Amino acid sequence: MSEPVFKKTSMLTDAPTHYCPGCTHGIIHRLVAESIEELGLSDRAIGIAPVGCSVFAYRYFNCDMQEAAHGRAPAAATGIKRAVPNSIVFTYQGDGDLLSIGNCEVNHAAARGEKICVFLINNAIYGMTGGQMAPTTLIGMKSTTSPKGRDPEVNGYPMRGAEMLATHEGTYYAARVAVNNTKNILAAKKAIKKAFEYQNAGKGLSFVEILSTCPTNWGLSPIESLEFLENKMMPYYPLGVLKDKGAE
Repeated sequence: MSEPVFKKTSMLTDAPTHYCPGCTHGIIHRLVAESIEELGLSDRAIGIAPVGCSVFAYRYFNCDMQEAAHGRAPAAATGIKRAVPNSIVFTYQGDGDLLSIGNCEVNHAAARGEKICVFLINNAIYGMTGGQMAPTTLIGMKSTTSPKGRDPEVNGYPMRGAEMLATHEGTYYAARVAVNNTKNILAAKKAIKKAFEYQNAGKGLSFVEILSTCPTNWGLSPIESLEFLENKMMPYYPLGVLKDKGAE
């Protein structure tokens, strides 16, 4: 009998996900889960599920999970990590959750150098709540609250989360990755795994922004969404490592 070449990580449950066809949340879930398992951190992992598309993440990750109010995942993670210092704590948040109502929480967690991992899934729109304009919505991009396209004179400019968090002294690692093709998926896993490695070594906050798709609210097919991510999102949100104190 031949050996299997691939099997599902034990850090994911068998529950079917609720995500729309073409959504890349499932890919990112797998990368986070595989990284935890490969580093031998499964028994210590605690995730924070936010409000948004990933609100049911507690159904999918096979570890202790805590639900947090909208935007408050970094605050909840701070409490858990300080109460249980040996735990490996991560938040999994959308751009509307983290960069809008949760902007204060994540910036202060970074300023304090909390020893947690924060994963921002940036799909440039409010996914679950109806496709409204998010802090990351691109200039000219249409949404239910910017039907003529985002106008910087009215709505301001999109926020770059990784660049913003990299400015804090307490941020140990900040990177932006994407999951639109095999090469970028492998790079995304490398960044996610490094974030967990730094937390396990007792370093400060690690922040990984992951460019993702939202075919439903973008009004595009799954294939068109991958092309939109590469051709429209990546020029404004360039991939790369913004800060890595471990490499200094």
